[in-house]
Amino acid sequence: MNSTAPSDIETVTVDLADRRYEIRVGAGLIAAADRELADLIDDRQLVVIADEGLTGPHLSALQAALQRSAARRVDTLTTPAGESGKTFVQYQDLCERALALGIDRRTLIVAFGGGVVGDLAGFVAASLLRGLDFIQIPTTLLAQVDSSVGGKTGINTRHGKNLVGAFHQPRRVLIDTTVLDTLPPRELLAGYAEVAKYGALGDCGFFEWLEQHGKAVIDGDPDARRRAIVASCRAKAEVVAGDEREQAGGRRALLNLGHTFGHALEAMAGYDGSLLHGEAVAVGMVLAARLSVQIGACTGQDAERLTRHLSAVGLRTELDQLDPTRGWTADDLLAHMTKDKKARDGRIVFVLLDALGEARVRDDIDPAQARALLTRPKAA
Repeated sequence: MNSTAPSDIETVTVDLADRRYEIRVGAGLIAAADRELADLIDDRQLVVIADEGLTGPHLSALQAALQRSAARRVDTLTTPAGESGKTFVQYQDLCERALALGIDRRTLIVAFGGGVVGDLAGFVAASLLRGLDFIQIPTTLLAQVDSSVGGKTGINTRHGKNLVGAFHQPRRVLIDTTVLDTLPPRELLAGYAEVAKYGALGDCGFFEWLEQHGKAVIDGDPDARRRAIVASCRAKAEVVAGDEREQAGGRRALLNLGHTFGHALEAMAGYDGSLLHGEAVAVGMVLAARLSVQIGACTGQDAERLTRHLSAVGLRTELDQLDPTRGWTADDLLAHMTKDKKARDGRIVFVLLDALGEARVRDDIDPAQARALLTRPKAA
């Protein structure tokens, strides 16, 4: 039985120094994975590493498609979703289970799930047998527009997020827009924060489009969703092509707008699901914009415009909207920020705005200038 060809597919190419790969965006790509991946699958063993919550129709559709392909063997391993599952323990468990399947150097890893599964499966692929090919099939908006593209893989430690990992580019990324129809609203909103990030850091025209159509993206308009995803992937592909490994002074660091603050907030929340990555990034972008105003780099009108848009689509933008029972202080957050993987010689690295659509990396900011922004009102 042949799968039905999906329609309205758009392709974004990631051009690297010595290779390239495609990001394919459209409806129905999961069910057509046998066709979309035919040139990569030929007589290879496939190991799907899937979010254990994706045991319903989406995983069944993928498994059916891969079974129709020319793959020699298809196995599926599941792993917990959520940042709390992106650990050494889960990494070791997946490596051991994959090795028990008798994998070889031609085995192809398929990451199927959200950003956590993609990061974890990508790191497994990067390290097993000193490197296996892998494919990203992201199932959340956040993973579709951010973590599945660019080759960053890794796990968290008690010292912070993504501090152990590797750059390992996928051979292809399949983005099926229909999977978003079953995504919980909170997960969809968290992913939208990363979409807005691309407009804020480098494309004011895209940000203006989001101000007009962001609600349609959230509400499920298929054309708006596809346009937002493609624009985000193109923006990231362009940056990654010029700075694959985030070299000091390279443009890739700009993609961390909101992340210096956001990663600290996630770390303080304990990766327990009470604060999703995109939610933390939304608050982090607002803090970065306000710090930009504080040092005279950006106008208050631009900072307010960013805050207003994120709030209008339903994202939290203020520290006092986060769980007030947590006992973290500004100094706690600053301590986590100094351990961020972008830190240089003990200095915190911020991505700040000169204007909406124009960002730059700064490592010359006095931490005292950020401290006031991080002071939370005490709970009543």
